[in-house]
Amino acid sequence: MLKIGEIAPDFSQNNAEGTITELKDFRGKWLVLYFYPKDNTPGCTTEAQEFSALVDEFLKLNAVVVGVSPDSEKSHCRFRDKHNLSVILLSDPEHKMAENYGVWQLKKFMGKEYMGIVRSTFLINPEGQIAQIWTKVKAKGHAQVVLDSLAALV
Repeated sequence: MLKIGEIAPDFSQNNAEGTITELKDFRGKWLVLYFYPKDNTPGCTTEAQEFSALVDEFLKLNAVVVGVSPDSEKSHCRFRDKHNLSVILLSDPEHKMAENYGVWQLKKFMGKEYMGIVRSTFLINPEGQIAQIWTKVKAKGHAQVVLDSLAALV
């Protein structure tokens, strides 16, 4: 697992529009990078809506919010449009980014084990270092916790 103070792993993934988005695109800004399991599921929708509702507050603190899941670009477009989301969504279908950030892990549901994303958030400073990490996140209220933590650091 990554640690606070480490340089964030580089990435190059497509956003919902199919445009390549890289970590270096956010240099000079704070980056809220949150990983979630699946578009249009209750917890993931709640988390995305709460981050979207606070996007302007994050922007005031020089921060960009980016969500990452294994879903396709097309799925991200439908998810964004259906729920009027204003966060950037990155597609990680081969879970390479999730693996690099240590959030692709063994999970259990109804007695079955499978590999999947453990809901996690990384706050990355303008120099590309990890400033804060949240793992095994509960979706409801999480966006406000991240905003409050960012405000305390800025």
